[in-house]
Amino acid sequence: MTHAMLKGSNVPLRTTTVRAVLRWSPGQGVPDVDASALLLGLDGRVRSDEDFVFYNQPRHPSGTVWRLGKKRVAESLTDTIQTDLGGVEEGVGRILLVASADGVTFDTVDTLRILLYDAEAPDEEALAYFDVTPETGRETALICGELYRRGDGWKFRALGEGYSNGLKGLATDFGISVDESEAAQEPPAADAAPPAPSAPP
Repeated sequence: MTHAMLKGSNVPLRTTTVRAVLRWSPGQGVPDVDASALLLGLDGRVRSDEDFVFYNQPRHPSGTVWRLGKKRVAESLTDTIQTDLGGVEEGVGRILLVASADGVTFDTVDTLRILLYDAEAPDEEALAYFDVTPETGRETALICGELYRRGDGWKFRALGEGYSNGLKGLATDFGISVDESEAAQEPPAADAAPPAPSAPP
């Protein structure tokens, strides 16, 4: 049974590998949405710039967090981050799951939803979902939720926290050194998404 989540709520994850899927409805004037992830140390900041998984750096060096890329599913578009929770380094306490739109505000994005799946049983229904609603509509980046350690396991918390200064501002807040030329580089279009990388060993 899929767990419908409210902002601030959390749910335990009993799967080894979780697939976080951002889904939204395309349309005229609707921006392309990009999924990314930040791996945060126990101090709540990244340990290095390598802890930022996004369109220009689609796989974490540890091989435990990677971007699967965009797909068109029925009437929706999706972008996906997959995480091998069992292999995440001990020094990582939280993994932020982020949606960003290139310079366009989220008040133009309809039905933005994050869904969590057991990646080892991809054909089953979602474990949980959260409908992400911007607080002001002027946000250009949103922390949709976070995967975080609890004891020996992991949980997911629904957040929906917005940033009006985009992915660059959000990443900088958590300790990323953003290269100006890299930040200006356009992500690949949904129709030209690269093939999904193979799962790490």
